[in-house]
Amino acid sequence: MHFQGYWKDKVVLITGGSSGIGLAAAKLLAASGAHLWLTARRADVLEAARQQVEAHRHADASPCKTEAADVSEAEQAAAVVQRVQREAGRLDVVINSAGITLPGYFQDLPLEEFQKQMAVNYFGTLYVIRAALPQMLERGSGHIINISSMAGFLGVFGYSAYGASKFAVTGLSEVLRAEMKPHGIRISVAFPPDTDTPQLAFETPYKPPETKALSGTAKALSADVVARAILEQAARGHFLIFPAFDSRLFYILSTKLPKWLVFAVLDRIAANGQKRGG
Repeated sequence: MHFQGYWKDKVVLITGGSSGIGLAAAKLLAASGAHLWLTARRADVLEAARQQVEAHRHADASPCKTEAADVSEAEQAAAVVQRVQREAGRLDVVINSAGITLPGYFQDLPLEEFQKQMAVNYFGTLYVIRAALPQMLERGSGHIINISSMAGFLGVFGYSAYGASKFAVTGLSEVLRAEMKPHGIRISVAFPPDTDTPQLAFETPYKPPETKALSGTAKALSADVVARAILEQAARGHFLIFPAFDSRLFYILSTKLPKWLVFAVLDRIAANGQKRGG
């Protein structure tokens, strides 16, 4: 189905919609005629995002609406979903883009950091889905798009907290794909590579040298490029979404090659980074 044709008139909720991939996706969807709802923690940043989305809004689409919430809190996640369903009459698509990361050596990361990243990245995704599914099941339609990461299928040096949370998102998505298929509900999971977002700018100074060496194997993509690829592949009904050649390649290599060989390559890159980092 044509990119814009699939999204036109759909009611879409985007978590983490105030910046990065979520905001980029919102602009594209608004231009395609979707009815947009954005949520994030900070109301002021959400308002700035709303204004940007409005500048791209298709004439047939409703004005973009926002609701500040912390999706790592089950009650707040449910309240956002309920508001969308109440005011829009339905919720067709959920894009779970809310996410945080702080890289570092496992032994140096505070325990609270593991809990925080799991709370936002995994449970934030879970809570929104749990709230949205009952109406989708009753209707027999819907589409849930979860944003995982290349670190969600491949253990990446320096991402013990982030990777664990994104592996959880991937695992949840695989189970939901099977369980929701008989009910007419689509599930997609995306594996973006490094993407030029405020989050990437925040985390870069904290990356160990080994992590920087691994990240340096490919240039960060723009959020617009990644968001468009995600939406295009989701519109075509893909479950596994690879927004870039390198993410698809690494997935193929990590699933088709012997693990010892994959680990040997990653270890060599990390070792080189460690030497350069001194």
